Amino acid sequence: MPTKPKRFTRFAKAAAHFTGKPACFLLALLIVVGWAATGPLFGFGDTWQLVINTGTTIVTFLMVFLIQNTQNRDSNALHLKIDELLRALDAADTRLVDLEERSEAELQQLHDRYKALAKGAGLDPERSSEPETGGGNERATTARRRNQGARGGVQEPKAQQPKT
Repeated sequence: MPTKPKRFTRFAKAAAHFTGKPACFLLALLIVVGWAATGPLFGFGDTWQLVINTGTTIVTFLMVFLIQNTQNRDSNALHLKIDELLRALDAADTRLVDLEERSEAELQQLHDRYKALAKGAGLDPERSSEPETGGGNERATTARRRNQGARGGVQEPKAQQPKT
């Protein structure tokens, strides 16, 4: 049962939704045009420039936090959805669940592994555009067997020796 979002979350969602609309962009554009039009009235002075600089700085500062809150929430939801898909598919490699929690070195090791797998499967763009035959079903069968027991949790990758 979903819980009621907290006030800040509701506010951040509403603000992000509003500021992403064309009407909000138009409002900001009108403010800038209005500010520029008042330049001759105020002699293009320091105070006149300070008004727009201060206003844009404050708005930017606050929007950074609202955007980051929305981005974090969306990213977490997306990760959960992808994790569930990985767990649900028999041929998926469940070791890829929660990659966002891995170190840069672990991510690089996985990247190198999948790059090598792509070359072996004939998916390397530098090689022939024709995929090699054989091996594809064996990989899916191996992954399916490995993942059958992983439904209750995530399998950790085996530690790899650093390359020398």
